[in-house]
Amino acid sequence: MKTIFISAGQPLARLGSLVKLLCAAALLAGAASTALASDPNGIYAFVDRVVFEPNDTHPERIQVWGGFALAVSKSRHEYSDAERGCLYFKLRAGDEEICKKEWADLKAVAGTGQIVSFGSRYEKAPPTFRKAGAKIENPDVYPKGWGMSKVRPRDYAPVNQLIKLQGKKAETK
Repeated sequence: MKTIFISAGQPLARLGSLVKLLCAAALLAGAASTALASDPNGIYAFVDRVVFEPNDTHPERIQVWGGFALAVSKSRHEYSDAERGCLYFKLRAGDEEICKKEWADLKAVAGTGQIVSFGSRYEKAPPTFRKAGAKIENPDVYPKGWGMSKVRPRDYAPVNQLIKLQGKKAETK
């Protein structure tokens, strides 16, 4: 067999090993970046109930009761420990109809145990979590995101914590 040399003086036969090494390095780099990818969702939750204010037909504010894992603002993939309580929102100016549609989606999953995600971790002001028994006042602006999404069970810390929290007895609502 005749060996062909390339301009650097290396046999072309060794080039195959270099290509394999580069492919393996690229594959490892891709896997590492996937494992640490950011999660854009601001809130993971299960919804026990919602309360529209002043009424169901013309809501201006919403109380969302259930379990919540909120995005940690200084991180691209961390969430607070899941807790039961309430998030209190008002309509986002200019997006009232979108808010009302998402609020209807939240009401539709209330009491079903379905875990959902909504909002964005990139909001300037994260929502205020209120523990059961806290005074419900000063609503946050409803977070803009990608709509409410149903989340299937998977091995992911905020989802696992919410599933575990669902098994615990609810405190006074």
